[in-house]
Amino acid sequence: MEVITIFKWLETFKVVYETKNFSKASEILFISQPTVSSQIKQLENEFGTQLFIRSGRKEVLVTPQAEILYERVVDLMDDWDNLYQAVQTNQQQIVRCVIGASHTFANYVLPALLIQLHQKFPQIRFSVQMMNSLEVLQAVEHHTVDIGFIEKPLSAPNIKRIPLMEDQLVLAGDTEKGPWLVRENTSGVYYYTKRFLEEKDIEGPVMEIQNNEVIVGLLKKGFGCSLISERAVEGISHQRLDESFKRNFYLIRRKTSVSDDIEKCAEYICEWSKQ
Repeated sequence: MEVITIFKWLETFKVVYETKNFSKASEILFISQPTVSSQIKQLENEFGTQLFIRSGRKEVLVTPQAEILYERVVDLMDDWDNLYQAVQTNQQQIVRCVIGASHTFANYVLPALLIQLHQKFPQIRFSVQMMNSLEVLQAVEHHTVDIGFIEKPLSAPNIKRIPLMEDQLVLAGDTEKGPWLVRENTSGVYYYTKRFLEEKDIEGPVMEIQNNEVIVGLLKKGFGCSLISERAVEGISHQRLDESFKRNFYLIRRKTSVSDDIEKCAEYICEWSKQ
């Protein structure tokens, strides 16, 4: 069996595992659904075990064997990417680091940090992806992001979480006019907003907006009210909430080492956050 063929099967397996859906996997990989099914079947024949349970529904179930294989596959793909980049960039000794950051951290903390990282680690090429906290955690788990910043204490077996700094939430805007501008339920601030509304027995109206900057923009125009970071309230009427509405920003990364340069980068970030 050719190595390149096995790699294709494993890449298909990885995407099916992450999407739990053969149709979505075919769209992501730009191949037909029968091809996805055929490659998974051939991989199952190669290992002599079932990897997915096809129940007739759109979403497939994973077997314990698939769980074991997935953990090894993401490491294997990482090793291959690192080897490929090392060969391609050997003369320049360039290291690539993908940062995933939740909205508040990305907008109000990351810019200052990125300037320091760029100066401190000239051999690293940083790229940034902005998403909500749960998506950052999943991206780090799936090895599509090297270092993550989140706004809620999410955890996973293979993830190391380190508290960086505190963030105070405030009540911004006019609560008499409404509507309540609320982030999606997988965001870092949603838990606090939900708790506040329940404690105050507030029932709405509610407008869900999956972007902090849009919420801030609406508040600055005098529309709506929301719980947002104190870092974002310049030019917006607001009131500080009590200590129970103070949260942490966290750095997350995989427990298994990615590279010495990225490890040193993570250590520097922890020290920088204490300044």
